[in-house]
Parts: sequence; structure tokens; C-alpha cells
Amino acid sequence: MSKHAGTNEHDAARRQTIADFKDAVNMTASQLEKWLDSEDSKRVGQKHGNGESVGHHSGRRIIDLLHRRVQDLNEDDLAHMRKVVGYIHRHMAQGPSKSDPATSDWRYSLMNWGHDPQKD
Repeated sequence: MSKHAGTNEHDAARRQTIADFKDAVNMTASQLEKWLDSEDSKRVGQKHGNGESVGHHSGRRIIDLLHRRVQDLNEDDLAHMRKVVGYIHRHMAQGPSKSDPATSDWRYSLMNWGHDPQKD
């Protein structure tokens, strides 16, 4: 296999990761920033001690990624993008509990990860 083939595969995987991320994250950076400032955003999610939840921390990173130019994304950024896509897909498959989906922790947790299931 030539050196070129590996580069093409890497570029294709990179483009796929970015496309998947853009499909999964349906909130703008400003929408996400406003959401992360809310009490509901800070209340939900898996926390380590009294600190920030995993999703809330991820949301702040997503805002940064949404502001970055594609060519400036590094391997750590792409890895986080894959993590975000995986989380959103898994969480969407679970669906909300019996409570109202519009005000459920399920929706709020997804929103911390940049996806509002109430948006089209």
C-alpha cells in the first residue's frame, strides 16, 4: 500500500467525523452557550464529586469546536467529536422517560452535548 492511500483514508475518516459531528450537534455555539448558563443545564448529568458534569464540560468544549476552522482541528478535537456523536446516538436511542420530553433530564442532558431533540 502506498503512503498516499493511508493519507486518503485518514482524510476520509476526518471528513466523516466532522460530517457526523455537524449532523449530531444541532445547536449553534450561541444557543449552547446560553443553555450551559442555565440552572437546568448545571443540574443534570453525571458529576464527579461537587464538580461540573461530564456533559456540561463537554458542552463547553463543543462551543470551542464550533468556533474552530476545520483545518485547525487536531486529533484530540476529532476524538472528542467522535465521543460527542457516540453519546448523542446512544442517548437518543434510549429516549425520554415517562416525563414530558420537553422538560426531561434526558433532553437537558442531550442539550449539554449540543443536541436538542426538540429541534428539527
